[in-house]
Amino acid sequence: MSTVHQPSRILIIRLSALGDVVMASGLIPALKSRFPDAKISWLVESAAEPLLRHNPRLDEVIVWPRAQWRKLWRERRIRELWSQIRALFKKIRLCRYDLVLDAQGLLKSAVWARLSGAPRRVGLFGREGGRFLLTERVIPEPRDDAMMSSEYRFLAKYLGAGANAFDLDLAVGEVARQKAKAVLGKAGVAGGFAVLSPFTTRPQKHWFEERWIELARALIAKGIVPVILGGPGDREAAQRMTTEEPGVIDLTGLLKLDESVAVIAMSKLLIGVDTGLTHMSTALKIPTVALFGSTRPYLDAGSPLTKVLYEKLPCSPCRRRPTCGGTYDCMRALTVDQVLAQAQCQMGLVNT
Repeated sequence: MSTVHQPSRILIIRLSALGDVVMASGLIPALKSRFPDAKISWLVESAAEPLLRHNPRLDEVIVWPRAQWRKLWRERRIRELWSQIRALFKKIRLCRYDLVLDAQGLLKSAVWARLSGAPRRVGLFGREGGRFLLTERVIPEPRDDAMMSSEYRFLAKYLGAGANAFDLDLAVGEVARQKAKAVLGKAGVAGGFAVLSPFTTRPQKHWFEERWIELARALIAKGIVPVILGGPGDREAAQRMTTEEPGVIDLTGLLKLDESVAVIAMSKLLIGVDTGLTHMSTALKIPTVALFGSTRPYLDAGSPLTKVLYEKLPCSPCRRRPTCGGTYDCMRALTVDQVLAQAQCQMGLVNT
C-alpha cells in the first residue's frame, strides 16, 4: 500500500471505452472511503460522459471533446481548435488537483495527467511512454486478473482503500428513466422483460443470430419479453432477428446511452456478450449472464447476480487474432439450453 497524504482534489482520468469506464467506476466509492473530504472529478471523452453525468458522488465531470477536436483539425479550423484546447487546459489547471489517477494507462491519458500540474500522478501500466509523464506507475499482479475491474481494484488498494470499498458505481438519471419508461410503453412492454445485448465491436465476440432467436422464443414462452438494445449500427442485424421472431422488441438506435442504462435498470435480466451494456447490468446489480469467448475480461464479476459463461479452448482467449477461420468455436460451445438455464438461475437469486 502506498503512503498517501490527504488530497483535497482528485482527478480520475479514464477517457474512453464504455465498458472500461463502467469497470473503473468503482474507484469513486473507493476514493470516497479513503479520502472522505476530497472533491473528486473525472475526465472523460464525450461518448462515455452520459455514464458519469448523473452520479451524485462525483463533484465534476470534465469532458474532452476529442471527436470534435479531430473534426476541427480535419476542417482546418485551427483557431477554433486552439481556443478550445486552451480553455480545457486552463479549466483543468485551475482546479489545482493534488492527486491525479491515470486509469487508462495510455499516452493520451498520461498527457492529460501531466498537463493537470498535479504534484502526484499515479498511473496504471504506463504504456506508450506515458510512464515518463507520471510520478508513480502501478502494475497489477497477473494472478488477480480473473476478477472484474481487477486493475482498478489494485489501484484502489495501492492508494489505501479497503478491500470492500470498491463497488461499481453507475447512477440512473431521472429524466433518462422517464424517457426509457415512455419508449418501453410505446413499444408495448408492460411487464417483466429481459434485455438482450448481442452486439459489440468485433465479430469474434458475437454469439450467433439463430441462437439469439431461439433464446428469445424460449424467453417469450416463459412470459418474459426480450428487448434488444444496441446502437444505430446494429439496427440491420436486430431487424433480422425481429423478422424471425416478431415477439422481440427492438430498441436499437432509439435511446441515448443514459436512457439505455435506465432500461437495463428496469429489466429483470440481461444476457449479453462482452460489451459495455453487459458490464452496465452488473454495475446496476441486475441478474446477468455474460457470454465470453475470444475475450475474457473477467471470470468473477464480484457479484453472485452475474454469471460468466466461458468455455476455455486451447486457442482462447484469442482476443483480436482468431485462428479458427471464422467458426468461433468458443462461442459455439455456449448452447441455448445452457444460457437459458443459467438465466433462470440468475433470476432466481433475486427471490432468495
